[in-house]
Amino acid sequence: MFIIEDGSDVLMKSMTGFGRQELQLDEMYIIAEVKTVNHRYLDISFQMPKFLVPLEDRLKKIIQQQVKRGKVSVTINVSGTFTSSKKLTTNWDLVEQYINQFQQIKQTYQLHGEITLDMLGQYPDIFEVEQREESNTDTDTNVLLTLEKAVGNLHAMRLKEGAELGKDLQLRTEIIQNRIKQLGERRKIVIIEYQERIKERINSYLENTSVYDESRLFQEIALLAEKGDITEELTRIHSHVMQFQQLMKETEPIGRRLDFIVQELNRELNTIGSKSNDIWISEHVVSLKSEAERMKEQIQNVE
Repeated sequence: MFIIEDGSDVLMKSMTGFGRQELQLDEMYIIAEVKTVNHRYLDISFQMPKFLVPLEDRLKKIIQQQVKRGKVSVTINVSGTFTSSKKLTTNWDLVEQYINQFQQIKQTYQLHGEITLDMLGQYPDIFEVEQREESNTDTDTNVLLTLEKAVGNLHAMRLKEGAELGKDLQLRTEIIQNRIKQLGERRKIVIIEYQERIKERINSYLENTSVYDESRLFQEIALLAEKGDITEELTRIHSHVMQFQQLMKETEPIGRRLDFIVQELNRELNTIGSKSNDIWISEHVVSLKSEAERMKEQIQNVE
């Protein structure tokens, strides 16, 4: 959060951030990590033990309270003696296949002897050790609490990064405002220059014609005057910058709207560049477009 000239607070979040939280109890150790990067929409993915899958909706709600846009990667690790148990199981289908195969071998080669447990014991794949992970109410509560704190740490980092973005964007809007003001002052000089050029065109027209066509004369004057006038574009750019600064004061996600405003800003600058034949104005338009492009790059990381 920082203060701009009018004293208003600007609160902006970055879409990039990282939060981590650990919880150590007697029989439980939980680690929750949350990483966010740029994304057009909110996209949440989890990497966690299977027994926590039923908690996914509740975990998402915790994230959605703080994160509105971005790609969110969540990793949760839970360890402890309470979480797992081992169970030995027999693969009866495989045992039956072994016995059938032994019997076929005996019949095919007329062999004697019984199929014994010792023979089957030589094939360990008929036994499986199943690792079972289990959850309980205490586990669920502690996992949710750990993630909530990790998201809180993420939120703090995103606010800090967002404050830096806000400072940079505010500075660039002020640069654009100052240069637009200079363009407005230059416009007055350009108008005088255009007036002189219009007079020259009128004199040239009158000298080279014996028939005075008043409508044609006014058409020439209107064409030249319209071509060089950038008043409307400057007014719209000023309006766009004011809207941009106003949006920066909002607490809701503003990245897409800021991006749209910068697109409109660029369109007005392109129009000024195509209208003006003044070298000074053209150079300043290039500089302004460069500032707008830097703003667009920064905005890609704003929530």
